[in-house]
Amino acid sequence: MPMESWRSGVDVAIIGAGAAGVAAARALQSRRPDLALALLEASGRIGGRARTDHPAELDGLAIDLGCGWLHGARTNAWTAIAEEVGLTVDRTPAPWSEGGRQIEEKDAEARAARAAVNGFFERVYSYDGEEDLPLSAMLAADDPWTAQVHAVGAFMTGDELDRSSVIDLGQYDPGPGPDWRIRQGYGTLVATYAAPLPVHTKTEVRRIDHSGAGHILLSTGKGDLKAKAVIVAVSTNVLAAEKIAFWPPLPDKIEAAARLPLGLANKLFLKAHRPEMFPADTHLLGSHHSRRTGAYQLKPFGAPIVEAYFAGDLARDLERQGMDAAFDFSVAEMKRVFGSDVGKHLSPAVMSGWAGEPFVGGSYSYATPGAPGLRQVLATPCDRRIFFAGEACSPTRYSTAHGAYESGVVAAEAVAAALI
Repeated sequence: MPMESWRSGVDVAIIGAGAAGVAAARALQSRRPDLALALLEASGRIGGRARTDHPAELDGLAIDLGCGWLHGARTNAWTAIAEEVGLTVDRTPAPWSEGGRQIEEKDAEARAARAAVNGFFERVYSYDGEEDLPLSAMLAADDPWTAQVHAVGAFMTGDELDRSSVIDLGQYDPGPGPDWRIRQGYGTLVATYAAPLPVHTKTEVRRIDHSGAGHILLSTGKGDLKAKAVIVAVSTNVLAAEKIAFWPPLPDKIEAAARLPLGLANKLFLKAHRPEMFPADTHLLGSHHSRRTGAYQLKPFGAPIVEAYFAGDLARDLERQGMDAAFDFSVAEMKRVFGSDVGKHLSPAVMSGWAGEPFVGGSYSYATPGAPGLRQVLATPCDRRIFFAGEACSPTRYSTAHGAYESGVVAAEAVAAALI
């Protein structure tokens, strides 16, 4: 839809061209082709936290700087969509699943650490108390593997155990496994699915005025737009920072977003100059004795790269310090397995920095203690005219791209029913 047509307004404006916004727009396009849509994206690209790059430093390989795994792949809507649009679903077992490859799978120390982690999650998922607690309350007393539990907890939530809710994590259910990947990239998948949509990139929505009875007025960096209904599909950190102002205010939405913040997980991709040193599609944990550790995917898809993954406070610190510091940290951890010269055979290529992304501000949502019920508060429509979508709106599949997809479809169905 060309910008000049904005003068007459649209039926539905969708804010945010990530997985949720794209899903909402495609669902509306299918269910209500009579409705005029506009999908507004503040950044210069489609996909949100699904971002595939092809860096020259890695010879143009497709790498996912954001979400990369089809969690719960058999029932994940993106799996079928990938096949429909002609992308390749790779069914190689994830390293952490049955049949996957972990470089220290039979190591006694690693097995003891994994047992401690499994015990922790069993306590989380079996917790039936009425009072919500921080995840740190589920740590076993005098467990020698507490640091390992802290590290894995950060990978799961994007933040530290004392900041995250037991009840919320206990409700997490991405659906039946396994976890698969898309060879061309998850970001490529979301962007490809968005191809038929009227997307306006570099169009930041700054204010939503819903005081008028007949329309909603959106103030954007490219002018004002009137709409009958709006779907807000932006991150909780964007909402909590009130980068989009609502008039009249919606304090319950802002509070819910603030208590469902985005944790942080970043990736660093290393080029392997002697790829034969590393086994393909194999996983390595940097340390079993430090909560500040990375996870390393060796030669994903057999490519000559190493994907390092950092979460929580470690990710924040390394993002502030920059790629060279993250590279030094990774090399220091990999020396434990590959020897003191491993750094000579690796070089840093590209690193994500999701905390610094101005229209995102983090990676995936978690609930602070006492806040799990706020996911429903965030997802509840306002006056049958303002609807909300995004992974944080999903009570069980939050933090996933398919949770975002499902929330977008729910919002679209509600809009279709409201605009009759």
